[in-house]
Amino acid sequence: MTGFDEVPAHPGEPHRGGLAQRLNWLRAGVLGANDGIVSTAGLVVGVAGATTSATAILTAGVAGLAAGAVSMALGEYVSVSSQRDTERALLAKERAELADSPEDELAELTAIYVAKGLRPETAELVAAELTERDPLVAHAEAELGISPDDLSNPWHAAGASALAFTVGALLPLIAILLPGPGDRVPITFVVVLLALAGTGALSAHLGDARRLPAIARLVVGGALAMAVTFGVGQLVGSTGL
Repeated sequence: MTGFDEVPAHPGEPHRGGLAQRLNWLRAGVLGANDGIVSTAGLVVGVAGATTSATAILTAGVAGLAAGAVSMALGEYVSVSSQRDTERALLAKERAELADSPEDELAELTAIYVAKGLRPETAELVAAELTERDPLVAHAEAELGISPDDLSNPWHAAGASALAFTVGALLPLIAILLPGPGDRVPITFVVVLLALAGTGALSAHLGDARRLPAIARLVVGGALAMAVTFGVGQLVGSTGL
C-alpha cells in the first residue's frame, strides 16, 4: 500500500504543499513590491510638489527605498523567526510525547484519520504505516500542519521581502527622474497606477479572487496617497521653510 504522502499529483499539477508554499512566497513578493511602489511614489511625488530639484527628489527616493527595504526585511525576519521558534517548540513537544507514550500517540493519529473520513481499520493501518516510516513527520503533519524538514527560513524571507520592496520602489523613482520637471508628476501618476493595476490583477489571480475589486482598491488607494503627498509637498514648499 502506498503512503498518502507519496500519492502522485495529476499530470501538470504540483503537490498541494509545494504549491501552497510557492503561492505564499509569490503573494508576499507581490505585497512587498506593492508597498515599495506606493510608499516610494508617495514620497517622491510629495517632494516633487515642493521642489523641481532632481537631486532632492533622488535623495529622498533613495533614502526612502533604503529605509523601506531595511524595515521590510527586519519585520519579515522577526516575524518568521518567531514562527520558526514556535514550530520548533511544538516539534520538541511532539517528539517528547512520542518517546513517552507511543501507543497513545498512535491512537491519536488513528483518530485524526478517522475524523478525516477513513474507516477505523483503514485509519489504523495508515497511522501504523506512517508511524513506522517516520513517527515525528507523520504526527507533525497530521496534528500540527508542520513539515519538520521544511521549516520557514527567516533569512530567505527577509531577503525576498527586501528585494520585492526594492524592485517596486525603483519603478516610481525612475519614472519621476527621467521626464522633465513639467511632466514628472503626471507621468509618475500614470506609471504608478498602471503598476498597481498589474500587481492587483496578479494578487487576485494568485488568491483566486475577483480582479476588478482588487485592482480598484490598489489604484484608488495609490492615487489618493500620491494626491495627498503632492498637496502636502506643494503646501510645505510654498511656505519656503
